[in-house]
Amino acid sequence: MVMQKDKILKLFYTEHLKVKDIAGIIKVSSAYVTKIIKIDSRYEKEKNFRKEKSKEKRRLEQNNFIKQKRENKKIEDNYAFVQEQHKQASQELSKTRKFSDENYRKWNSSAYKYNPSRKRYEFDEQLGRSYDVPKYVKER
Repeated sequence: MVMQKDKILKLFYTEHLKVKDIAGIIKVSSAYVTKIIKIDSRYEKEKNFRKEKSKEKRRLEQNNFIKQKRENKKIEDNYAFVQEQHKQASQELSKTRKFSDENYRKWNSSAYKYNPSRKRYEFDEQLGRSYDVPKYVKER
């Protein structure tokens, strides 16, 4: 009986096991284990230690939860932005509507250079231009 009590105290205070786990190992009731550990002088100190450890664990889990939530929100926002860009590009490139010179210039911006003296965007002739590609697009 004394050895059993010593084993309970060792498991609780040294190994920091839970009452339920100790009861399962020694095959006694949880109430008996609780009764034994509450008698010991180290009980309050261990109780406070476990409380602080639990607080720290909760704080870390909450921080991880918030971080994950922010990351998911960022991904969702980026996805929505890309979807909106795709929708806009699809409308601009749609064959059901006439493709304006300005939309063409925006879509193919690397082919046009701004000429400030004439206040217009001019096509880079080195790229080779077909007849339906505008030579220049006036600034709005």
